[in-house]
Amino acid sequence: MPALTVHHLERSRSQRLLWLLEELGLEYAMVTYPRTAEGRAPRELRAIHPLGKSPVLAHGDVVLAESGAVVEYVLDELADGRMRPAPGTEAHRRYRFYLHFAEGSMMAPLLVKLLFSKLRGAVPLLGNVIANKVDGAFTNAEIRSHLGYVEADLEGREWLVGDEPTGADVMMSYPLQAAIERGNLGEPFPRVSAYLERIAARPAYQRAVERGGPFEIPG
Repeated sequence: MPALTVHHLERSRSQRLLWLLEELGLEYAMVTYPRTAEGRAPRELRAIHPLGKSPVLAHGDVVLAESGAVVEYVLDELADGRMRPAPGTEAHRRYRFYLHFAEGSMMAPLLVKLLFSKLRGAVPLLGNVIANKVDGAFTNAEIRSHLGYVEADLEGREWLVGDEPTGADVMMSYPLQAAIERGNLGEPFPRVSAYLERIAARPAYQRAVERGGPFEIPG
């Protein structure tokens, strides 16, 4: 049995962990969990980690949850220096920023937008009024600001850090896809869109999608 096991929830953030492992050429087993009728992770994941969320990476006696922590562990412990700039460099500081920006800033308004989209469906009239106010007062401006930041930062760059993908690109792939596909902002972000096309064209990314199942941003 491979030393690594990914506990993968379909249509989830764990898709980017599969991309990372495929880029590194690391052997891994995968256990796939279907979502419940409500779109949530099944209770069986709690038997692997108390949070019951995905991705979870098992490596011998080590069991890790939380995407950023899992990506850092893989790159620090298993990658032989690949896909991570040397510590103490400006490139590493950029890398660290995007590792944390992905979940710490970018995902927050996207989650708010997702939750209020559920309210629209549950309470159509009142839900629409409330969701529109939240989107207009907070959510859309935050998503637009984050996309604008990355759009500007990609000027003259193919990847967020250096000449090849790093863990920063792995972490940012999901929130950027969610922002473009579910943001409904009505304006173009051409550098971000081209960047996502470069990610999707990578053979390792395509292998991850083939192995992990159809990729879809919940919404």
